[in-house]
Amino acid sequence: MIRISSQQVFSSGINRLQELNSNLNNTQQQISTGKRVNKPSDDPVAAARILKLDQELSRVKTYERNVDLADNRLKQEESALTSAVDVIQRIRELTVQAGNGALSPNDRKSISSEMKERLGQLANIGNTRDASGEYIFSGFQGSVQAFQVNDQGKYEYNGDEGQRVLEIDDGVTVPISDNGKGIFVNVPAAVTGQFDGTTPVGESISGVKVVNEADLAGAFPGGFPNDITLEVDYSGPTPQVLATDNNSTPPRTLTVTPPDYEDGGVFVVAGIEASITGVTAATTDTFTLKVGEKQSVFGTIENLIAGLDSINKGTPEGLAEYDDLIAQSLVNLDNAQESFILKQTELGGRMNAVESTKSFLADSSVYTNEIRSQLQDVDYAEAISILSFQSFVLQAAQQSFARVSQLSLFDRL
Repeated sequence: MIRISSQQVFSSGINRLQELNSNLNNTQQQISTGKRVNKPSDDPVAAARILKLDQELSRVKTYERNVDLADNRLKQEESALTSAVDVIQRIRELTVQAGNGALSPNDRKSISSEMKERLGQLANIGNTRDASGEYIFSGFQGSVQAFQVNDQGKYEYNGDEGQRVLEIDDGVTVPISDNGKGIFVNVPAAVTGQFDGTTPVGESISGVKVVNEADLAGAFPGGFPNDITLEVDYSGPTPQVLATDNNSTPPRTLTVTPPDYEDGGVFVVAGIEASITGVTAATTDTFTLKVGEKQSVFGTIENLIAGLDSINKGTPEGLAEYDDLIAQSLVNLDNAQESFILKQTELGGRMNAVESTKSFLADSSVYTNEIRSQLQDVDYAEAISILSFQSFVLQAAQQSFARVSQLSLFDRL
């Protein structure tokens, strides 16, 4: 025979009521929060998976913020370069206009005046800032103004050559900036000719331009920059134009076509056309062709403005110098414009990569949320049905306990 005390009856009843009440509270919490799993004990396996999914969603959100930042920076740089292309195009139009031989000095000054305004506009573009106030073309030194006027009144670059990158997904990085030196400063310059004598005595070199890119590249397979030294040799029966590549070891002689020197005559060396004037047997002066040099787009415009304001076209030498300035400036401006457009093309590729990553992250977020929802979200219809049943069972248990608690062994005596 098993003996059951009144205390055991009460304890068992109370424990049962507490258990039923706890189950009811859990179901009510699921309905109020909309979550099936509110604590690990609700479903340990699901809780562990939900934790990993939460970490994945946090990772995706971090990368999505990086993607938005990268997208904004790249779009801002692309917009700045578009404006720069427009400015260069306008300066090129003014340069072509300045090449008109019928212009008066006042006309040239008027063109020069607008070019000065455009130069300042280009500098403002080079000093574009992002939303946080950093200069986007200063490399790593975002707090330093990229282009400033130096003591000589010329624009110079003050940033560094750094390029910022941002991780937009696991193992996926994208450059979000470009330094101004690579875009605005290191621009291929037109081939130029310069007089090497200390005291000019009427000699000059003009009409320097590349007429055959293939011949130029073939003459210097090792790349650029290079200097070609030119001199007129009067030691033979007829004066000859001699060309020497002093960058090679030992120096090598380059072919000149035609080789005979004619005052003011045009000749070609390594695909470069030029004309020398004023060299006689009594002079031993030389000239240098600068090939593959770099020149800042600001320097090109500054030189153009200075030439428009100062060159006297009233003499043959002045006219030749002016014509060379216009021709070389057009080449330099075209090179600068090409530099901007190439960078825009590169930016387009980066923005496409950012956009693709953005779509991938969005899809990943949706997929992860769906799985997380399946594990965590409550089925309201099922939960409400369970709640009704639990309420009924709890009510029945309470009524049963109330009756049992009133019973006593003394009632049997």
